[in-house]
Amino acid sequence: MILMTARYFIKDGHRDQVLADLSEMAEEIRKFEPGCVSYEVWGSNEHPNQFLLCEVYIDEPAADGHRRTAHFERIIAGRIVPKLERREREFFSKLIG
Repeated sequence: MILMTARYFIKDGHRDQVLADLSEMAEEIRKFEPGCVSYEVWGSNEHPNQFLLCEVYIDEPAADGHRRTAHFERIIAGRIVPKLERREREFFSKLIG
């Protein structure tokens, strides 16, 4: 299992659109990515323009394949990334559980 976290720092005025785009992304993942077992978006209680994405994939090929999908290119790269000040991604491998 692979866990990927991504912290999104959203530019002012774009929070609602980024949230809507992520909702669309979640739908696409559910339809077309059986290797993604969990896709969650969390909002910071202290900083409204910060989101934390937690994505769990069955293996590394599924995680890598996610970034090559048409919906990733269209939604994340095309619409969301331009609305971010920055994003920080990190990958984890399951050790226990």
